Formats: sequence, structure tokens, C-alpha cells
Amino acid sequence: MSLIRLNDVHLEFEGRPVLKEAFLKLRQGDRVGLIGKNGTGKTSFLELVLGRREPTSGTVDVTLGTTVGYFSQFSELDGDRSVQQVLSDLFADVHDTQARLDEIGHRLAEPMDATELDRLLAEQGELFERMDHIGGWTYETTIDTVLTRLGFDEERRHLPVDRLSGGWRNRAALARILVQSPDVLLLDEPTNFLDLDGVKWIEGWLGGFAGGVLVVSHDRQFLDGVVDRIVEIENYRLQEYEGNYSAYVHAKQSRLKMLERQFAHEEELLAYEQAASTARREAARNPSNAVARRLADIKKRQAPRPIDQIITSIYDGLKVSNDLLTVTGLAKGFGAEPLFDGVSFDLQRGDRVAVVGSNGSGKSTLLDVLTGVAEPDAGTVRWAKGARFVSYNQVVAELDLADTVGHAVNAYPDSLAFSATKKSVARFLAMLQFSDADLQQKIGTLSGGQRARVAIAQCLLSGAAVIVLDEPTNHLDITSTQVMERALTHFPGAVVVVSHDRFFVDKLADRLLVFEGGGRVVERPATGAL
Repeated sequence: MSLIRLNDVHLEFEGRPVLKEAFLKLRQGDRVGLIGKNGTGKTSFLELVLGRREPTSGTVDVTLGTTVGYFSQFSELDGDRSVQQVLSDLFADVHDTQARLDEIGHRLAEPMDATELDRLLAEQGELFERMDHIGGWTYETTIDTVLTRLGFDEERRHLPVDRLSGGWRNRAALARILVQSPDVLLLDEPTNFLDLDGVKWIEGWLGGFAGGVLVVSHDRQFLDGVVDRIVEIENYRLQEYEGNYSAYVHAKQSRLKMLERQFAHEEELLAYEQAASTARREAARNPSNAVARRLADIKKRQAPRPIDQIITSIYDGLKVSNDLLTVTGLAKGFGAEPLFDGVSFDLQRGDRVAVVGSNGSGKSTLLDVLTGVAEPDAGTVRWAKGARFVSYNQVVAELDLADTVGHAVNAYPDSLAFSATKKSVARFLAMLQFSDADLQQKIGTLSGGQRARVAIAQCLLSGAAVIVLDEPTNHLDITSTQVMERALTHFPGAVVVVSHDRFFVDKLADRLLVFEGGGRVVERPATGAL
């Protein structure tokens, strides 16, 4: 049975098309991954399903009685109640039933006639059956399991929500959706604030979820493990592919090859038609020469340069020394609890180091210490003379919202845009999906994903010897992530990255710094086993 149906939906925003001729059915048990480039309308699509936005034409139908749960990467709980209390409040029916059972228990301890006793025992039996039906005996275990798997320790689960950081409030909102277990789950980047263990648990939880799921995610391995259908927003339309993300990649390659052949034939026909039209016009002007006139040659298309060639042309002029950074005996903690202790490693040209571990283990704090944002409690961080680094977090924080995209990228201090050819830089930015019109936009008008692309472009073109990245894929679409991967692969310097994106880490890293808890950090070779 279809729970949600989109029928010939068109959507415009301020006169610009967002969706055209959109058809979709979401049935019970469906696992649909919604993908598309930043700014193609994925969030608008979810708002249509939620009824928060009306289609310009067409219909969006939700089956009567269907409950829909929505989690956004910007969802945050607030208030002075703890997340434990918020989740417990979801079981009001359980609490009411338990309160009545308690009342009956007290009454049964008192003297009464047989008629009243029979009535109370009958009601008690009905309430016991009701508790079985509504999960009244297991709800506390359900809450505990969800909070534990999402990383909430005893302290955090009992703190007022307003005292949690934005990331933890975001996770609290996800916990509420999972505990509610509605008929349909709409999930917008649910893995952004989770560590690897949390992501794997969510995958397993969704595997046992009986309802329908529509998930927006850039995490390719998550999509591989969760969805059985991919819907891509492309050229304002929905294109469906059966299977998980890997199946989508193969299917789309086949589809694009078919379209390319079709386009080549159509282009040839159009070129011929144009030449024939020209010949007819000239024949009309000069009839005596009409028969002898040859049709114009069909214009040959020049194949685009491979992505790797465009990237290497950007980095041709970047010279990086071999030794870049030496870290010795580094320690940092808050209070009596060490985040890390005795961390030592070297960074050399070509190194790709991924920092992995559970949430709250100290990964981002390590990057802060390496980049000078925070001071270590012990140990040293020695950057080689002339070794310059760029920090993605700092670049994002310092974006000038009044600046244009083109100026921000090209005028970044010491940018490779000054040394590389204008044509190379233009191709590079085009790969990151910046059109000529995009380059003229003010950064303040951009979405979060588009701003992330600006910051990534600045980092990749910064001319620094070391690029330091903290969860760089969180707000990027899959295409932008793939371009960033290729650029970082060819980058002649070194990369230090914190990421929970397993595809990204597997494809990029050659070494891992693994935070194991209790201040222990170990270095391991990357084996692709995350």
C-alpha cells in the first residue's frame, strides 16, 4: 500500500523551477535514498511531503492516518527538560495505563465485595493486555538503547536540553524520531553528527523498521547499507534507479552512455539539418549553383579533458617540502578526564591521515591543538619552517557573507588562482558545480551546502602545504564530495581529516589515528576496513 504519492508535481520558487513532472510512490517497507546536487531542491521535496510547501501544480497525497516523522540536519530540541524526560513523555499512554494499574493494585489490597473484586480484576487484565500492545513493559529499554547507541552517557541524558551543544541537541531530535517509530521516516542527513558506531547502529535499526523511509544523505556507504531504491533530482525531474547506491552508480553510467549515443546522433542530425537549411537558403539566392553546393561538414565535438588532468594542472606550480609537522607527546583534557595523551606522529608530503573514533573522544580538539586554536596540556606541535596549513573550519567561520563567490575564491590570500591559468581555475570551479551565475552570487544568499563548497574551493586552491579538514563531507552533495576526493588525491601536500564518512576515508587515507577512549590514541595503516 502506498503511504505517500506524488502525482505530476510541479514546484516553482520565486518564478524559478524546482521540480517538474515529479511522480513518486512510497510504500510500507520502502527504503528510498534521495540524492542530488546542492540547491536542486531536496529539502523542498521533503517540505512538499510534509505539507509545509504547496506544489505549483499536481498533488501530494498522504494516506489517511499515516504518521510521518521528520528529522532535519538542523533539527534541535530545546527546553529545560532532559532528553530522557522528553523521550519518556512520548509514552503518555503507557504512563496513564501504569497509573491506573497502580490505583487498582492499591484498591485490591483493601477489603471489598466479590462483585467489585471481579470488576477490578477484569479491568486489570484488560490493562495488562493494553500494556503488552503499546510496549509498556519495554519502553524504558527502548529509550535506553536509542540513547546509548546515539552516544548519550548518563550525564548528557539527564542534563536540560538547553545545556547541550548544538550537535547533541541534534542527536536528541534524532532519538525522539526513532523512539516515536512513525509509519514514515523522512531523514535529512541523519548521520552528520554521529560517529561510526552510531551510523552502523542506525543502519541496523532501519533494517528492522517496518515503515517507509525516505532519506537524504551524502554518506554513500550508509546509502549502500540502507536503501533499495535511489531517486535523483536531475534537471528538475526525479530519476529512479533500483537498488542501493553502488547499483545506482552502475545504472547511471549505463544510462549516460545511452544518452550520449542518443545525443551524438541527435547532434549529427541537427548539424545536418542546419547545414541543409543553409544550403537551401543559399540555393534560393543562387539557384544555378544549388545542385553543386556541398552540405556543410558535421562539426566534431572535442572530448572534455579528464577530471584528473584539470586538477593536476592546478597543482603543477605548488612546491611542498618533504617534512611538514612533528607532534611529540601531545596531551589534552578537560578536568580529570584526558581526551588524548602521549600522541606523537610526523606529517610528510603526500601523507593522508584520517582521525577516527567515537563522538566526544577528542578528534576535533586534536585538530584545534594542531592549528593553534587550543593549547595542549603537554607536548609540542612543531610546524616546519615555511609549512603553511589551511583549516576548513576556520575558512567556514571567516566567510564574508557580503562577498561574491568568485571574488572569495579567487582573491583568497596566496591562492593558486593567482599562479594557475584563468582557464584552469574556471574548469576547476566548474567541476565543483560553480556556474558563471553562481560566481556572481553573494555568499550570504547561499545554502549551507553551497557555502561549504565555497570553503572547500578556498582550501583546495589555498596554496597551503597542509589541508586540515573537520567533517568536510557533512554539507556537500555526493558529486562535490567526489570532486574533493579526486583533488585531495592529487594534492601534493599532506591532508589531516576528521570524518565519519567511510567511503571518503577508505578512498583517501593511508594512515589512521584511532581514538580508542580513555586518552589512548593509536596510529594504524588504513586498510579500508572501517
